[in-house]
Amino acid sequence: MDKPLDLIEFETMLLGRHMHLRSPRAGGAPERLDRSAYTLLSRIQVEGPMSIGQLSAAFSLDASTLNRQTAAMLRAGIVERIPDPEGGMARKFAMTEKGERRLAADRAANLDGLAKVMADWTAEEVADFAAQLSRLNRDVERLDGRPWPRG
Repeated sequence: MDKPLDLIEFETMLLGRHMHLRSPRAGGAPERLDRSAYTLLSRIQVEGPMSIGQLSAAFSLDASTLNRQTAAMLRAGIVERIPDPEGGMARKFAMTEKGERRLAADRAANLDGLAKVMADWTAEEVADFAAQLSRLNRDVERLDGRPWPRG
């Protein structure tokens, strides 16, 4: 079994590399969100406004790392700090309209790129790959104890 595992490890490393190579859009359009902003915005989109503590628990990142990341996001105008809608003491990060637009644009670009990569795949191959990738992510999340909320 270690030969297939070796291949999976190698291919997931490459997949991570390819996802890092997302380049800014051509033609003077805004730059793409960096990977951390894309991931944080995606989580906030699913869960709603989140505090540093909630983000820390969700991503297993320390507060100083999240403070740097969210500060950059605040400067970019893609999140804002709001009072806790549930009345708690901690302020929460919510996506701005600009953040929603940028996340939607990046997601559309990602989907367009995947469609190009998988243009020669059958619908069944795409569905099978999606199911296996979802299973892999859910199993990682189960072992890590931090499932990603799915809508």
